[in-house]
Amino acid sequence: MLRKFGRVFGIRKLAIISAVLVSVILASYAVQSYFSASMQDSVYAASDQKASTVDRTLVTANTGFAFNLFRELTAEDSDGNIFISPLSVSMALAMTYNGAEGTTKEAMSNVLNFGGMSLGEINKGFSNLMESLRNVDQAVSLLIGNSVWMKQEFEPLVYQSFLDRVRSSYDGETFTRDFANPQTLNEINSWIDKATNGKIKNMISQIDPELVMFLINAIYFKGSWVTKFDQSQTKPQDFYVSPGNATEVDMMHTSGEFSYYTDETCQVARLPYGRDKIAMYIFLPNEGVSLDSFVANLNQTVHDEYISKLESVSNLIVELPKFKVEYGVKRLNGVLEKLGMGVAFDPYAANFSSIASLARGVLYISFVDHKAVIEVNEEGTEAAAATVVGIMQATSIHDMPPSFIVNRPFYFEIRDDRSGSILFMGKILNPND
Repeated sequence: MLRKFGRVFGIRKLAIISAVLVSVILASYAVQSYFSASMQDSVYAASDQKASTVDRTLVTANTGFAFNLFRELTAEDSDGNIFISPLSVSMALAMTYNGAEGTTKEAMSNVLNFGGMSLGEINKGFSNLMESLRNVDQAVSLLIGNSVWMKQEFEPLVYQSFLDRVRSSYDGETFTRDFANPQTLNEINSWIDKATNGKIKNMISQIDPELVMFLINAIYFKGSWVTKFDQSQTKPQDFYVSPGNATEVDMMHTSGEFSYYTDETCQVARLPYGRDKIAMYIFLPNEGVSLDSFVANLNQTVHDEYISKLESVSNLIVELPKFKVEYGVKRLNGVLEKLGMGVAFDPYAANFSSIASLARGVLYISFVDHKAVIEVNEEGTEAAAATVVGIMQATSIHDMPPSFIVNRPFYFEIRDDRSGSILFMGKILNPND
């Protein structure tokens, strides 16, 4: 009897201890969750506060450049999909801008819309922008990386002040490598691969012997929709690439509260990610309005006016095709030259004298290459982009071997240099006569 009582008592004691332990664990979890949420709120508050300090002038400049760049690319690639990260291009060129002087600096400033902003203001603006994006949303992965790669023989000539600005304002990593070693190419591509979470591989195919520096920006984004699309509702549906010309796509379906606006030209909808701080805006030209003409007329003023007119619609039906686009590697030299930056690509006129001290020769931009990828599905969006600016060293026009090409009528003489006496003289109008 006593033995049985002891067993019962032991079981009850064990049950009480277990209940206490469960209570402690639950309480601990609740406290941990509270403090975790509180810390996350604090991180968000800091990120939002930093975003409010980003220079609006720089944002305006970047937006203006983005539309100018996109219009040129649309005109150039009128028959295909286009996808770019204008921020990636802006940031890579902004790092390069830190080494520009004279007319090169002026041309880059005009194309990038920097206006009267000082170099310090530009760098500070990009620094604040990068910092504000770092913890924008727990449901959004947004990574920005910058790097400078220097040729081994060239690195001692590079100004420390240039590298310091890239490091402090753009969190730029700096590397010195043997550009003739094939492993360097692999290492640069691996850096881009890692910075874009494996989305962009083999960005650079070769390293020209005259290249002395790469300035690289990489951006990776992955965000989950606030209102997800139901996978079971995704169905094959016609997508009209032109009037009367349809192709079948996987069309996603959802409905809910979205910001929306429509007028006689187009419809605009906002599809947010995560905590509703980052969103995809879709501009759908109305029937009878071509996409090319719409893009041709789209600038910052028109864009901002559309955004300002968006209003919440409680039960908007949204149908959006799943899509995956890989754009590039796209060489942007021609587009940037059309926008007014040609001098930066001219080996006889470019002035990047604030990058390095050269005893002879000049630095110029050999190429600006860009690649971007995006995938949109029921869960959200994943996108990545990389921009590579290749800096080349060329012999300046003053150091080039002289040329003497006798391809027109000429005068000649034979002279005794001791006395200065001219022995013979003549002119040749046609050597064949």
